[in-house]
Amino acid sequence: MENTADLKRYELLIGGESVPPSGGDYSINLDPATERPIARVAQGTAADVDRAVLAARAALKPWNAIRASERGRILMRFAELLRQNQEEIAAVESLDCGKPIAGVQRQDVPAAIDTLAYYAGWCDKINGQVVPARPDALTYTVREPVGVVAAIVPWNFPLMIGMWKIAPALACGCTLIVKPAEITPLSALMIGKLALEAGVLPGVLNIVTGKGSVVGDALVAHPGVDKVTFTGSPSVGRGILQGAASNFKRVTLELGGKSANVIFADANLDAATRAAASGIFFNAGQVCSAGSRVLVQRAVYDDVVEMLAQRAKSIKLGDPSQRETNMGPLISSKQMKTVLEYVDIGKGEGASLVTGGRRTGERGYFVEPTVFANVAHEMRISQEEIFGPVVSVIPFDDEADALRIANGTAYSLAAGVWSADIGRVHRMAAELKAGTVWVNTYGYTDVRLPWGGSGDSGFGREHGDVAIENFTEPKAIWVSLTP
Repeated sequence: MENTADLKRYELLIGGESVPPSGGDYSINLDPATERPIARVAQGTAADVDRAVLAARAALKPWNAIRASERGRILMRFAELLRQNQEEIAAVESLDCGKPIAGVQRQDVPAAIDTLAYYAGWCDKINGQVVPARPDALTYTVREPVGVVAAIVPWNFPLMIGMWKIAPALACGCTLIVKPAEITPLSALMIGKLALEAGVLPGVLNIVTGKGSVVGDALVAHPGVDKVTFTGSPSVGRGILQGAASNFKRVTLELGGKSANVIFADANLDAATRAAASGIFFNAGQVCSAGSRVLVQRAVYDDVVEMLAQRAKSIKLGDPSQRETNMGPLISSKQMKTVLEYVDIGKGEGASLVTGGRRTGERGYFVEPTVFANVAHEMRISQEEIFGPVVSVIPFDDEADALRIANGTAYSLAAGVWSADIGRVHRMAAELKAGTVWVNTYGYTDVRLPWGGSGDSGFGREHGDVAIENFTEPKAIWVSLTP
C-alpha cells in the first residue's frame, strides 16, 4: 500500500457539521482505474447513526415550518449550486467510481440536477383533497411527510441514484440520513455540503459513511427511522426487509435485473445492435437495467452476434479521465473477480466466447467487453446477474418463444423490443414482465416516469409523482358540521 498519511480526509456530516467518526476509524478509498489510494473516509458506527437520527428528528419540525414554496426555492438553489460545481463533482465521481468522465458529464451530473429541479417544483403542489363522504361533515385528506428517511445508495451511480432519493424526500418535508456505498462515498459528502450552502437546514440532510454491515444495519434497525429506501442487490434487500420489520418501517427496494433486449428479424439491425452494445457495456455493465440478455430471432442471429462482437472490439477501454474513453474499470477487485468467474462459468456451461472475457492491463480492474453466443436460456450466465460487461446472446423462434425466455428469470426491471411491426411491439410491451419496456431504443430513464420492478428486482417505484407517495403519509380529517 502506498503512503496514505497525506490523503484528504472525509468526515461524517451530522447536524450540519463535519464530525469525526466516534470510533476514530477511516477506510482508504482506491481509484478503480489505478488501484492507488485517493482518500481517507470516516467509518461510521452505530453511535454515529444514533447521532444522525437524533439530528434528523430534531430538524423535522423546523424543516416543515418553512413554507412549501420557500422549500422549493431552497431546492432550486441547491440545483443551481450543483450546476455551478458540476465540473468538480463530475471529476470526483469519475475518480471515485472509475467512470469515464464524458459519461458522467453527459448523464450522471445532468440527471442529478434535473431530478433536484423537478422535485423543487413539487414542494408546493403536494395536495390533499376534499372527499364528500356525507353532508353533515367536512371530510378531507392531507399528505404529511413520512418522517426520518434512511437512504442507502449503491456504488454504481452514487450521485444520480442518491439524488433520486434525496430530492423527493426533501420536497415532501422529510429529513434524511444518507448512507453511500462504502467504496464510493465522495460525491454524497460533496452534495451534503452544497445542500447546507443552499439553505437546507442543519440536520435535514445527514451523511454517514461506512460499512453496510455497521451503518446500514444500524439504520435499518433504528426505531427513530420511519422509512428505508434502498438500491442494491436482492440479497441485501431481503436483509433490509427483515430488519425493517422491527418497527414496521416503510421500505422501497430497487434491486437487480437480468433485462432482455429482444431483436426481431425485421428490426433495424444496425440501430438495434448499437443500442444493445450500449445497453450492456455502458458503465462497464454495472447497471441494474443492463441489457445483459440479447434475444435474437434465428433468421438474423449470426448477423447480430457478429455485429455485437465488432462493436465490443471497437470500445475504447482505458483511463476514465480521458474524454475518448468509452469504458472504464469495474468498481473493485472483488467485482472483477466475480465477473471473470462468470466468464469461466459460461465457458464451462458450453456457451461460445466470441470476444473478450479477460482482464486487461496490470493495474486497475479492467475487463474486456465480452460477448457469449449459443447461450441457452437455462444457463447461469442467462439467469444470474453478473453486473459486468458480459452479454449473453440467445436465439428464439417467434413471439411466444421470445416471451418465454424474456420472462423466464426472477427479475422484472426492464426490457427492450426491436421490430418494425407496430402490432408486434405493442403485444410484446403488454406481455413483457418489466417495470419499463423500451421500444426500438434502450436504456433511457427520466425522473418524470416511474422506475422500478418486481420479484428479485424489488418493489415500489421511484421518480415522478409516485415518489411523492413514497415519502408522505395520507391523513384523513373529519370535521363534524352538526350543531
